Amino acid sequence: MSSFEDRKKSFENKFALDQETLFKIDAKRNKFLGEWIADKLNKTGKIKEDYILEVIKSDMAEPGDEDVFKKVKNDLSKGGFDNIDEEIRNKMSEFLEAAKKAVL
Repeated sequence: MSSFEDRKKSFENKFALDQETLFKIDAKRNKFLGEWIADKLNKTGKIKEDYILEVIKSDMAEPGDEDVFKKVKNDLSKGGFDNIDEEIRNKMSEFLEAAKKAVL
């Protein structure tokens, strides 16, 4: 009985660690994305830092990546950038790979 409980606890710990790692990767990806968008929108200094935090926090709105995508697409549209969906998605993928390398 004890070995079963040990295995259960081990799996729970691994799951928690995996979830924490995924969270860190997503946050790092969103940071890279926020920096890229802030540069496109010519944000600097404290305004740029605040914007990057907004992008990171936008991932908490709903499960998945669509909340982040919608936020940055909307911000870019307001900044005069149109038909940029594919570029945003490509950058999200590129930054995800960079985040994996940085976190792992």
